Amino acid sequence: MHRFLSSYFSRLSMLELLLVVGLASPVAAQTSKPGKPAGVEVPVTAEMTGAGMVSSGAVLPPIPPVTGSRTRLVPSWGKPLPYPIVIADRRNNRLIEVAPDKRILWEFPSPNLKVYRGNEDINFSIDGKRLAVSEEDNFDVHIVDYEKRQLTWSYGVPDSHGSGAGLLNYPDDAHLLADGRLITADIRNCRVVIIDPKTNAITTQWGTPGQCKHKPPKQLAHPNGATPMENGDILITEISDAWISRITREGKVLWSVKAPNIHYPSDAFPTVDGKQVIVADFWKPGRVVIFDPSTRKMTWEYFVKDGDLMLDHSSIARELPVTGDILVVDDLNDRVIVIDRKTKAIIWQYGEKGKKGHAPGLLNYPDGVDLDVYRDWKAALRK
Repeated sequence: MHRFLSSYFSRLSMLELLLVVGLASPVAAQTSKPGKPAGVEVPVTAEMTGAGMVSSGAVLPPIPPVTGSRTRLVPSWGKPLPYPIVIADRRNNRLIEVAPDKRILWEFPSPNLKVYRGNEDINFSIDGKRLAVSEEDNFDVHIVDYEKRQLTWSYGVPDSHGSGAGLLNYPDDAHLLADGRLITADIRNCRVVIIDPKTNAITTQWGTPGQCKHKPPKQLAHPNGATPMENGDILITEISDAWISRITREGKVLWSVKAPNIHYPSDAFPTVDGKQVIVADFWKPGRVVIFDPSTRKMTWEYFVKDGDLMLDHSSIARELPVTGDILVVDDLNDRVIVIDRKTKAIIWQYGEKGKKGHAPGLLNYPDGVDLDVYRDWKAALRK
């Protein structure tokens, strides 16, 4: 069935495909000049398709209203995980929200594998009602309406990469900014772009395609993270030499330092107080580091060389509010975990190491995560 659907959608014109999917902002409007190819077409492999169009099959509870925000959190569940998390379950081509007690609260399976496949990073909008999604090897970014469970906007041409109008090349990380624009790190184009979904125009670009050097903001060395900070500054992660930089929206570089003990930095985030930086090492064995950019000194580290506690290409690390523990997406171990800040023990886990699947309790190459601090799911589930 999945193979048939993929073949069917691949035969549709882009305009016909968009009518099927119902996107609010058509990809067809983003193509190059007539007579020229939109980009370099990429063959779709079995790995890229993953498990196809799958769902956990769980009965989902009604969605509670938004009553919290990033600065006024809803009541916490406490340890080991203070809030439900939305996971970008990459090779299951779905988003799934899991409660601290591991109940499945919300799920968004792929509406079709041509336009939506391989979701790898996921972040809530500032009002908690939309989700920004990036898809590296489908070369596009999306906005998903959380309450309607609908794909409402896309930028990029599926299965085609490039640097021209409407094209991306391995976009990693996506966030909706406070002004409604979307920011993404366009890795292989060596740039970070801010796109206005209302016009599909790139309103800001840092870095230059083909110039992959660390010289922000004019040149960036394969950026894979562009994280908004509380005051609007952007924390940019560059793969080459593990550079982390803080840049204002106007393009002023406030600081730029190398993350200590990191081979392949992945999506740096500020700590909860905004004073330090936490970053995962997309490596085997993986690592999580917290460091102070003002002193360039490491203040906390998780690193295990082998065994069940070892990380395998960890892509996201976040300091949790309330508890101060560390949330980690352990990609190639097919799990998301919480590490106790003091003891460094794994105190919570969703997914099973070495066991891929889409049934409740299982994941297939999870790659992104965000916290749902907007809805009081704990109170809603008591009703």
